[in-house]
Amino acid sequence: MEYLMTYGWAILIIAVVLGALFSLGVFNPYTFAAKAPPGACQVFRPNGPGTTSFINIEGVCNGELPQYVAQFNGNGANSAYSSNTFITANAPSIAGTNSIFTVTAWIMPFTTVSPDMPFFGFQSYQAFELFRCGIGTASCELGLHRCTSADTWESSLPVIKLDTWHFVAVSVNPPNYSFQLDGNSTTVSNGYTYTNTRNIVIGTQFAQCDGAVFMGYLANVQLYNTSLSNLEINTLYQEGIGGAPINLQNLVGWWPLNGNANDYSGNGNNGMSNNVTYTSDWYSGYTPT
Repeated sequence: MEYLMTYGWAILIIAVVLGALFSLGVFNPYTFAAKAPPGACQVFRPNGPGTTSFINIEGVCNGELPQYVAQFNGNGANSAYSSNTFITANAPSIAGTNSIFTVTAWIMPFTTVSPDMPFFGFQSYQAFELFRCGIGTASCELGLHRCTSADTWESSLPVIKLDTWHFVAVSVNPPNYSFQLDGNSTTVSNGYTYTNTRNIVIGTQFAQCDGAVFMGYLANVQLYNTSLSNLEINTLYQEGIGGAPINLQNLVGWWPLNGNANDYSGNGNNGMSNNVTYTSDWYSGYTPT
């Protein structure tokens, strides 16, 4: 007791200092890890956008952590979108009826303020299509939402946790829809048709139907005009949040969201940001595969 009364104050001060340093991320191994600056890795197409001959990856493309990720606050809305925080872009080679495609992304939701978390959407001639992940206590639903009974959903994947990074993917080859969450996959079927325009939105949904919004971080969004296999998608997952695309011949758009909304697929489908914040303090909740 005499020892504690004499030195207890010093122990208390040390504990407080260590707690402060921990909260500031000093002991986080990613704080001092090498970070890839915006545009460090990109696809080079020597014959121009849309071509597939002699394409290759250039730059720092070894899976380094990105310097920034995109933060969406999900607040408000305008006439076209359910949120005032979004990124718009074009994907002309995906437009059409029953297009075959794959969308992959890294997401970290902050809250369950909305019933589901839209992270990617296509505008449609009929209404809209939206790929989203519902946050629940028993399951996460990834799916294609058409604002109709023709929706396609799965309900067998693990729970998506708040404040934790997750890898999500949807690979579509009608009538089959393959969904993947952190290396876990499932496939469902739906015979309804859908028709996409070339307009896409990242971080919210088109507002013709619902009011769902995304609140959290988004990174490394990739879009392909082919249905990637579960093995290929798992390869992307294993690459981590800084991983480069695969199957470059079918890559339509690559938005790392590392400090900007530029398309680094070489196809020139650069996005336009609206109220999106690019933050460098994103490491908490990320665990490499």
